[in-house]
Amino acid sequence: MSREYFARNPDYPFADAVLIDGKTLYLSGRIGFVPGTTTIPDTVEAEAHAVLRDLRSVLAMADMTMDDLVSLQVFCSDVSLWEPFNAIYRTYFAGPLPPRAFLGSGTLLFGARFELMGIAVKDN
Repeated sequence: MSREYFARNPDYPFADAVLIDGKTLYLSGRIGFVPGTTTIPDTVEAEAHAVLRDLRSVLAMADMTMDDLVSLQVFCSDVSLWEPFNAIYRTYFAGPLPPRAFLGSGTLLFGARFELMGIAVKDN
């Protein structure tokens, strides 16, 4: 089994993702920071866009897109954010939406409202 690790910040104690056998990508938890900071955007909408753009950028490191996701977990600090998140989430996919869990988790790191993690598979 071959493994290719993707890590944008070597100071973090984890990789952003690992690609197994050039096909299956496992993504670590993604938080939607203001670019270049560890600051969370002020609004729900801005944070939803930020976390989805971050997820998309990690997928791109492995030459994948959002449509390669086969499973996604959304951890949310407040499940009442289901509808505002979904309104933005849908706009990031061209094809069918992947299977997904939306979990109320209480407090997230850095005061984030959302954290995403998932699995993507590259079509050869």
